[in-house]
Amino acid sequence: MGTLQEIMTKNVEYCTPLDNVYEVALKMKQLNVGAIPICEDEHLLGMITDRDIVVRAMAEKKPGSTKVTDIMSNELITGSPDMTTEEASKIMAEKQIRRLPVVENSKLCGIVSLGDLAVRNETDEQAGYALSEISEQDHMQQ
Repeated sequence: MGTLQEIMTKNVEYCTPLDNVYEVALKMKQLNVGAIPICEDEHLLGMITDRDIVVRAMAEKKPGSTKVTDIMSNELITGSPDMTTEEASKIMAEKQIRRLPVVENSKLCGIVSLGDLAVRNETDEQAGYALSEISEQDHMQQ
């Protein structure tokens, strides 16, 4: 059983509260990612996902110039570098999240996705469980 420190993506690209929704969407496109953390002085303030942009911005007819703080999720579930991959898988399944920001001393130090968990042999089962739980919920919401 490994820790998040071993598998997390480090040096995560982020946006700041000064950025707008358009800039976040552009960064998502450039990086080919579905979520961008919002940080100020490396302190994690929130996250914006591609779904947030669709549901909280586009569907509510907010312009691209809308501040990120107006649509970001700020009640975040986070992990720590020493958290086990098994603990992370369980949290992600229970909370229905695909990406877990990793925080140390309230600063963003990495991010773990379901894909990161699936790569590790000993967590294939947990990552598969987490993905199946999340996918089942997504399917039920449609």
